[in-house]
Amino acid sequence: MSKFAVVTGANRGIGSTTSAALIKDGWTVALLGRDITSLEATAKDLGPSATPIPCDVSDPQSVAKAFQQVKAKFNRLDLLFNNAGIASPGALLEEITPDDWQRVININVGGVFYCTQQAFAIMKDQNPQGGRIINNGSISAQVPRPNSAPYTASKHAVTGLTRSTSLDGRKYNIACGQIDIGNAETKMASAHGSGVVQANGDVISEPMLNPQIVADAVVNMANLPLEANVQFMTVMATKMPYIGRG
Repeated sequence: MSKFAVVTGANRGIGSTTSAALIKDGWTVALLGRDITSLEATAKDLGPSATPIPCDVSDPQSVAKAFQQVKAKFNRLDLLFNNAGIASPGALLEEITPDDWQRVININVGGVFYCTQQAFAIMKDQNPQGGRIINNGSISAQVPRPNSAPYTASKHAVTGLTRSTSLDGRKYNIACGQIDIGNAETKMASAHGSGVVQANGDVISEPMLNPQIVADAVVNMANLPLEANVQFMTVMATKMPYIGRG
């Protein structure tokens, strides 16, 4: 039986690497993202099992339109990987602008919520009923970095959404879990390898994680039978200064 997935933020980093891993494992994947040119290039690299669909996850109408296309193309949905997200520029808490705050919250929290709503609508009505949702959290869903209030708040909110989705999905056989990722070697996190501010004010280079390891972890979570769930998983470089941070 074919397996169908949606990956948001699929044109780069964790999203494209995970999409490739899912396709290698036999999944058919809808690649969602704002940059259709980049999405189409990614889909071309991944082959016929990848379908690019333009979507701004912060816009509920754009999300609804994208999932309508998913349903029309696949006629079911087995997996949603809520991966799309942005980092906030480092800033003193008292100097963060309302626009910077709202942009991070709209994408990192609103995007997860809107996509989850649309996935629920498909998963609860299909036969067999149900599916799986995996949210990309972050180490920052557990502990903050200095000067990162919008990003940290958004990822704590994702944890709340994961828990609510896991609970509210039970009646529809929808499982929901979260993967918290530390310092993957992507464009978004690349600065951490060259030096990042610690809680004591020091700037140090932190170990990085190959994104393929993250992608393989997502595939393992995705392939569980729906009666089982990884509620939370933390994947990070072994020597990352997380345990004992502060």
